[in-house]
Amino acid sequence: MALSQRDLAVLALERRTFRRRGEKEQAVRDELDMSATRYYQRLNALLDDPEALAADPVLVGRLRRLREERTAGRDLDVGPAPGS
Repeated sequence: MALSQRDLAVLALERRTFRRRGEKEQAVRDELDMSATRYYQRLNALLDDPEALAADPVLVGRLRRLREERTAGRDLDVGPAPGS
C-alpha cells in the first residue's frame, strides 16, 4: 500500500530545517492541521513503515538511528535498583 499524501507531507516537513523555537510546531498546525503530538505519533509510525523507507531512505534511516540512540540512552539512565 502506498503512502498517503498526508504521510508524504509529514516526511517533507520533517526534512525541513527550522531556525526558531516553536516554528516547526506552528508549521505542523498550519500546514498539516494536526497537533504536534499527533504529528510525532504519525512520524514514529512512519519510521516503522517499509513504504516510508522506500520513499525517503536517507531521512527514515537517519530518524531511525536517532530514535534508537534515544531509546538506548533511556535504557542506560535507569538509576539505582530499588532497595539499594
